[in-house]
Amino acid sequence: MAFTLWNLFEATLLCLNAICVLNEERFLSKVGWSARSANVQGFGEQPSAKAQVFNLIHSIRTVVRIPLIFLNILTIAFKLILG
Repeated sequence: MAFTLWNLFEATLLCLNAICVLNEERFLSKVGWSARSANVQGFGEQPSAKAQVFNLIHSIRTVVRIPLIFLNILTIAFKLILG
């Protein structure tokens, strides 16, 4: 199977779905990426890598939630129609 733009789109869609499904209390706190542990920093200090990753996950969840619903519907319809 060749690598196409559709495959890249599907891989990106699956990764975004995985990020949005992660539960903060069940999974992320066990890894140490909860909101309580990520926001501990002093004034003027650079955020740690863990805090930046948590902020990225939180931002993706906030921004991508509604468009992700429509992209999933579009992908499912496309797969049903064209196989």
